[in-house]
Amino acid sequence: MFEFFWNLGSFILALGILVTVHEYGHFWVARKAGVEVLRFSIGFGKPLFKWHDKLGTEYVIALIPLGGYVKMLDARVDTVPADKQHLAFDSKPVLSKIAIVSAGPIANFLFAIFALAMMYMIGVQNVKPVVGGVAEHSRAATANFLPGDHILQLGDKAVSSWQEVTFGLMSHLGEQEVQVKVQDAEQKIQLRTIALNGWKLDKQDEAPLQSIGIEPFRPALTLTLGHIQTGSAADKAGLKVGDTIVSINEIDVVDWQSLVDKIKVSAKQPLRFSIRRASNVQLLTVIPEAKQMSDGRSIGYLGVVPQLEKWPNGYIETRQYGPLDSMVLGIKKTYELISLSFDMIGNLITGQVSVKNLSGPVGIAVGAGNSVSYGIVAFLSFLALISVNLGVFNLLPLPVLDGGHLMYYIIELIRKKPVSEKTQELGFKVGALLLIALTCFALLNDVSRL
Repeated sequence: MFEFFWNLGSFILALGILVTVHEYGHFWVARKAGVEVLRFSIGFGKPLFKWHDKLGTEYVIALIPLGGYVKMLDARVDTVPADKQHLAFDSKPVLSKIAIVSAGPIANFLFAIFALAMMYMIGVQNVKPVVGGVAEHSRAATANFLPGDHILQLGDKAVSSWQEVTFGLMSHLGEQEVQVKVQDAEQKIQLRTIALNGWKLDKQDEAPLQSIGIEPFRPALTLTLGHIQTGSAADKAGLKVGDTIVSINEIDVVDWQSLVDKIKVSAKQPLRFSIRRASNVQLLTVIPEAKQMSDGRSIGYLGVVPQLEKWPNGYIETRQYGPLDSMVLGIKKTYELISLSFDMIGNLITGQVSVKNLSGPVGIAVGAGNSVSYGIVAFLSFLALISVNLGVFNLLPLPVLDGGHLMYYIIELIRKKPVSEKTQELGFKVGALLLIALTCFALLNDVSRL
């Protein structure tokens, strides 16, 4: 229950920030263009809080935190007095309309630059991209990747973290191959060529690294408990962080996987745990809970996470930059995220990426909750990523989105006359139906993940 409210609160915080940024972009440019703004709303539905500024704009924080809007004076919607015709949105030149509509997505991109720059100034912790394992018969195995390979360059781009490797792989979707420069376990520089012909991300939530057969190096799991879920079977039995599992039912536990295997087949069965706590050995009776899997099976569940062995020296580094370098990196990374987002939309259309990978509000909420848990740097990174996606999504040429309005105004600019109201109305209806269908599909994906 705590996790639900944590994710919900994080979701509302993240979406509130991003929607405010997006709508403020429209608001600010509309004011500069001489348009009267009637309402600036964060959320939909019943107002929870509202107030007015000296220019008469009503500011609203509404009940349903799933978006927002800026309502402008517009003769197509409201009756506009003759003395205010010049303040109406529809009376403005088409270039002003284009500027106002595009300002929302642009504000999201600018915010992403700011968030990433802040992240780089605080300091970014990276894990060196060293291969820990290679799946048999995978693309990576065919390319002769070996455990211990340190990935230095993917295509023509140098990489220093697993995130950069992952984004780099995704940017090469649809290509025949990609060359990867590595430093092997013997410190020799090698070139590995990964065949990408026919490679697709067509399974739900399958990571690009996993789909080509690469497992990142991570320290071995120990038998010492690093985290215990509140209210879990382990918590109820009295297990504590720092306890080391010695044996179960008088049989020594040799590694973490053997512990997991034993728990899985012992749902609702009492187990005699021998643990080492400080310098003492204690006996506890633990009854694993039964957890239902998506395929109908029921497995035992303990609710613990192990500690890891220490990372080898040099595997984790924190990079911190000055204000100017951080801003440059923020601009560069935002550009890469925008390009990647458009590439992913194209890959969704062509089938290179499965629509099963789409996420809706629930997926965003879980991501927000996780990023907040990891700290301010992770949350800033998450905000930047979602802000870019929000900006790109709003630029899609669906009439109900900013991109659809832009499409109509660009047509108007070329034709020297506006698109007919009948055509616009039809477009808005079709766009709304497509948007609702897309949202429902993303929600179904979220539910299947849960």
